Parts: sequence; structure tokens; C-alpha cells
Amino acid sequence: MRSLPRFGVRSTFVTGVSRRFGSGAEEPLHKTALYDLHLEIGGKIVPFAGYALPVQYKGSIINNHLHVRENAGLFDVSHMGQVNLYGKDALKFLETLVPSDLLSLQDNHMKLSCFTNAKGGIIDDCIITKKPSHVYMVVNGACKQKDLEHMKAQLAKSKLDVKIEYLPDTRSLVALQGPKAADALSRLIPSSFNLKKFPFMTTANIKVAGVDCWVSRCGYTGEDGFEISVPKEHAVAVTKKILDQPEVQPSGLGVRDSLRLEAGLCLYGHDLNDDISPVQAQLSWLIGKRRREKGGFLGSDFILRELKEGPKIKRVGLTVEKGAPAREGAEILDDKGNNIGTVTSGTVSPCLKKAVAMGYVNSASSKSGTPIQVKVRGKNGAAVVAKMPFVPTKYHKVDEDNKKP
Repeated sequence: MRSLPRFGVRSTFVTGVSRRFGSGAEEPLHKTALYDLHLEIGGKIVPFAGYALPVQYKGSIINNHLHVRENAGLFDVSHMGQVNLYGKDALKFLETLVPSDLLSLQDNHMKLSCFTNAKGGIIDDCIITKKPSHVYMVVNGACKQKDLEHMKAQLAKSKLDVKIEYLPDTRSLVALQGPKAADALSRLIPSSFNLKKFPFMTTANIKVAGVDCWVSRCGYTGEDGFEISVPKEHAVAVTKKILDQPEVQPSGLGVRDSLRLEAGLCLYGHDLNDDISPVQAQLSWLIGKRRREKGGFLGSDFILRELKEGPKIKRVGLTVEKGAPAREGAEILDDKGNNIGTVTSGTVSPCLKKAVAMGYVNSASSKSGTPIQVKVRGKNGAAVVAKMPFVPTKYHKVDEDNKKP
């Protein structure tokens, strides 16, 4: 049986506990276009993915978290990698690197996907958008250089018509998230653009506060929301206009982490890595029907075999019923005390007011409702395998009436 992966404990910011985010504090940190604004409005800056970013602002993480769930929060995610791919073979090329069906994508529609390696492991997760003239991608900040090198190396082996353009210095990226995000954004865009007819996982070029922006309806919190790519020289002005809206609070890395965990969303380097496959990560839904039949992407032999035979380990959610919260690196035990896995993310949910986590366990122990234990500081606490998301997602769906002009 394939052994369970051992995950190095990385620092995260969890509710009520301050730890150093990321690594590489010894090296000079990059600053986003919003760095001075973060300081001006009380952001506490920490190193993350090679950048100096706010982990929190004035007030408690819990209150800010709940504000995003009830109203809206604005996050600086300019550390993420923004990439354009041009050429008639852009989607064909990407289909050699990811397991998703991209050729069926309609213009201005998006898909979550992941780069896989030859062993079927996940190099990074990404959002891929088909625009009328090219393909636009957003990749993780800590992985963007690795992703670019990977794409360029694979492209060099092909004869496909593709040009890769990385956008490190020309654009910023902010995420407006929460049930009232659309209310706030609607005041800053032309009245002719109807956000009710703008569904989840689609994109449009829209003027925001008078500035031409790329607006995508997506996010990393489980709430309705938008990621807004704005020309770097206008980033501060646009951000200030958004923050002026009464529903919106500035939000940092700590809240982003607790929100995404409540939504059951993975963080690369913690819940996903080069040794974890999409099947093990319970991301098989990323693999399109045509791709399951024909393969043709890196690691497809391993991944398709695993789809057929079933994985030896699975990512699961868990709730701690008694004992200390389970953080990353905690052992997961069965009811007899045998090691069956490892926690990869954990926090105390501000919405549920209980400890939640996710991790990998033997498939035999992955059924929802299975009683387990988590070992924290030498003590075993009672837990149970739980369905994810822990907090229901609220993505914007467009009904048939709203699709009509």
C-alpha cells in the first residue's frame, strides 16, 4: 500500500493564534502596488510567498471573518501569477498539462484545474479563462515561477503555436468577496452591466471606478465575489473606491485562510503537492469525460488507473468534537489508536464555533461519519470525518429568467 504523505508543518495564521506566514523572511520581500495603502489603513505586514502582505487589519480576525460572511471584504491577491497565452494552439497545449476539458470552454468562461506531473501529482492548481483572443490564467503566488518554467519546458518539446506572457509588473489583482460584494461593485461599474446576469466562473472587461479592468466572478472564500485585475498604475485608486463602499472592509491573509478552510478549499503546499494526485485530493471532478476516455495529459496513465481502481488515500474534512484544535501536521488515528493519516489544514471555524480541519487518511477510513482521533501535543482528541464544505457555499447562479436580455 502506498504510504501516507508526510507534510512539513508550515506556519499559517489561524483564528486566535499568530504564527509567521510563509518562509523566506531573510530575503528581500516584493511589495505590491497596495503596500503603502495597507500600512495607511492599519495592515499588519508579514512575509508570504516572497511578498510583504497584510495578515490582518485593525480589529479581530473573527470579526473580520464574520463581516466577509455577512457583508464583503477586499483582499490584495497581487502576489498571484497572472499569465496570458496567445496562439491558435493555446488550449490544445494546456490540455497536455492539465486534466480538464478546455476545448469545450466558451468565450469568457473559466475552469478550475491543476497542472499535473508525470507521476500524477499536482504541480499547482490554477484558474483558466478562455477569452475571445487568448487564454488568461491565474496561478498561485508561491508556485508561479515553477509553473512558468514548467510551461516553457513543455512548450519547447512541442511544435505548437503558443506564446506565453507573464504579467508581473503591469497588473494588480484584488478579490472582493461576500454576499454584498455585488452591491458594492454595482455602484462602481456602468449601469448598463447587469451583475444579476453575470454568473459564477465567467469573466468580462468592465470599467471599475472608471478604469478598464478584467473582472471574474470567482473567489477563494465560498462566497459570491469577484477577482478584479486592474492596471498597476490604477490599483490604489480603484482599491480606495471599493473600500469606500459601506459593505466593504479590508481583509488579510488570516481571514482568507479561515474562509477557504470553512469552504473546504485546498491551499497548495499544504493540502496539495507534487505527490498528491487529483483523485486522492477528491478533485476528480476536474477531469473531463473526454479526458477520462483519451488521457493525453501528464500523469494521465497513473491518474486514470487510480480513477478506475480507487485511491489508497483520500482528502477528507474532519471536525474535532473534544480536545484541542487539530493544526497542520497533527496525526490522525482510528478509534483503536492506529495512525491512518495527517492533518494538512486546521482552524477554529468562526461560523461554526468548533475546530475543523482537512487531511489525508486511508480510503477505508474516509467515509463521512467515521469516528477518528487527532493527536495534538501528545493527547488524543475525539473527532469525526465530516462532509465539506463545512459552511455552505453561496456562488452566484443565473436563473433562466435572468439569462434573457
